Amino acid sequence: MNELVATPTRDSLKRRFSDFGTLGEALDYAARGDRGLNFHDMRGQLARPYPYREMREDALAAARRLIEAGVKPKDRVALIAETGAPFAALFFGAVYAGAWPVPLPLPTSFGGRDHYVDQISVQLGSCDAAILLYPAELAEMAGTAAKACGVIASSWEDFAGAPESDTALPRATGEDIAYLQYSSGSTRFPHGVAVSHAAVLSNLAAHGHGMELQDSDRCISWLPWYHDMGLVGCFLSPVANQVSTDYLKTEDFARRPLAWLDMIAAADGTVLSYSPTFGYDICARRIGSQSKVSERFDLSHWRVAGNGADMIRPDVMQAFTDAFAPAGFNSKSFLPSYGLAEATLAVSIMPPGEGIVVELVEETELSGEHGEDGRPVRYRSIVNCGKPVLGMAIEIRSDSNEVLPERSVGKLWCKGSSVMDGYFRDEEATTSCLVDGWLDTGDMGYLSGGYVYIVGRAKDMIIINGKNHWPQDIEWAVEQLAGFKAGDIAAFAITTPGGEETPAVLVQCRTSDDAERARLRDAIREKIRSVIGMNCVVELVPPRTLPRTSSGKLSRAKARNLYLSGEIQPYAIAA
Repeated sequence: MNELVATPTRDSLKRRFSDFGTLGEALDYAARGDRGLNFHDMRGQLARPYPYREMREDALAAARRLIEAGVKPKDRVALIAETGAPFAALFFGAVYAGAWPVPLPLPTSFGGRDHYVDQISVQLGSCDAAILLYPAELAEMAGTAAKACGVIASSWEDFAGAPESDTALPRATGEDIAYLQYSSGSTRFPHGVAVSHAAVLSNLAAHGHGMELQDSDRCISWLPWYHDMGLVGCFLSPVANQVSTDYLKTEDFARRPLAWLDMIAAADGTVLSYSPTFGYDICARRIGSQSKVSERFDLSHWRVAGNGADMIRPDVMQAFTDAFAPAGFNSKSFLPSYGLAEATLAVSIMPPGEGIVVELVEETELSGEHGEDGRPVRYRSIVNCGKPVLGMAIEIRSDSNEVLPERSVGKLWCKGSSVMDGYFRDEEATTSCLVDGWLDTGDMGYLSGGYVYIVGRAKDMIIINGKNHWPQDIEWAVEQLAGFKAGDIAAFAITTPGGEETPAVLVQCRTSDDAERARLRDAIREKIRSVIGMNCVVELVPPRTLPRTSSGKLSRAKARNLYLSGEIQPYAIAA
């Protein structure tokens, strides 16, 4: 049996930095070379090389099948975004057919069948899909959702045998919509972000230039394709910038996170690989104090270790560096960034080689308070998320929409060639965040020396008696207690039966001893009081209770709703 060979890192095809009119043209060009996608099994072993040349042939065939099935230009083609060749071909097949591919999430380990069927049903209705295509193993759940919405559905495997049309494929322009992207928090009231060909290609060009792509670069990713960082940054960007890429499925990363690092160690050439903070945290915890790190891994050629998709934790990045420096990992490889689906993806990227840069900011500056209340001065470490990407401008504005000077915390607005056209069929939501071409990101931050610093989400701010408190500060305080880690804590504001606003903190607790739970609750209350100077409602909840978005981030808003509705049941602890 012939041994599988991955697509090459280097190629004689001249690299173009995403300077195409449409995504279809980008794949047409990439298919002229030898690079491509490579799919690996749970142990990181190559399972299927997929050259761009083969992917284009499959995509054109898929386009003809979609047209024969009655799909017309601008129709929405919903695709369950399993990482693999079928999704890749179908995504570009929809593009070639002039339709709009709509990546939908896979089931998660929490929520269960009914939650997933409900989520898919809501998104199918939101995008008004013409057809739903899914991997065969999800036939029961996907089929149930499709039937509930009156949507035609087929498994990938069955659709591969469908008849093909012989009519000419439509020709797209840069102003046409390329795809719809749901943000990771989209559940009950989803917003489909409509992204044009021109917008996505502009952002992909910014990726190539921002990361200073080299001929020796190879991308390695475990990020899901239903999230913007995985779809745009680690699928569309390699196509448009002609980079060979190796994939580990997200579920396989969750089971064997160190397989990601095994793939990086085995890579031919220099490596580009992104992860949210929690991915680095998992690896550092999993490796622990193992003594043979340097024997198992060689991470010296990891050129860009991207950070994004959630708040970047400098302590986690330091722990990862400490764990893997013996394997040659260079902390200067860290490349913080900031982005969101409404801007296609990237808004700012750290110049390669500058690593993690932190500013210590007094918490009163972050909350907008400047008075003394007797509490000791406390600081928060704020990570530098780089400079605006090519074609993007950033302003920090006050609540009254005035542009603020440097080092003033306010709402981050951005404007550029990769900002979305709008939310699909939701003019009200579009006009609420797009004003004269400027996008209100909903995030709080400040500028310093031309660099962007992100403080948190405006909607997550806890405002008690006119004072602002960041939930991250409360959550991080609890993490300092033994036995807790990132993701165990969710802080938000509630209204007490007496009508007063107060912070509430849900903490996942792993002990079954009542006395120990009572001790932990009191310790948590005292720790929070020492940080914010007030009492909080502290509730201990079972492990794996706190909800997450499809990208793995803690969802405070969903946790609050589930708690208030009674769906999250805290442990009963005697007073």
